[in-house]
Amino acid sequence: QVQLVEFGGGLVQPGGSLTLFCAASGNIFERHLMGWFRQAPGKQRELVAQFTRTGDTTYADSMKGRLTMSRDNAKNTISLQMNDLKPEDTAVYYCNLKQRRSYPPRDFDYWGQGTQVTVSS
Repeated sequence: QVQLVEFGGGLVQPGGSLTLFCAASGNIFERHLMGWFRQAPGKQRELVAQFTRTGDTTYADSMKGRLTMSRDNAKNTISLQMNDLKPEDTAVYYCNLKQRRSYPPRDFDYWGQGTQVTVSS
């Protein structure tokens, strides 16, 4: 199994910044993808940022230009720097890890417990 631990959320004023962190441990395959999702009240969980297999990063259109996701391979951690935060960014942010076992074939999808980000004046 894989465990994901998130931290860094909190209360921030509009226009402020926060950095989220996620540490992964357990049976992590050599090839895997990590990223961030968020879920606001009454809305579906949506992609925030995710690494691709080519090493690029996909960002949500609503947050593009305000995000920078980084990875520390040695520590199996990722971070998400969020700038110019807006009230509509208020949500629970979840760390995600996806990996695929080739044989026997099976996909694995792991989630952290979530960390609350509240943007309010």
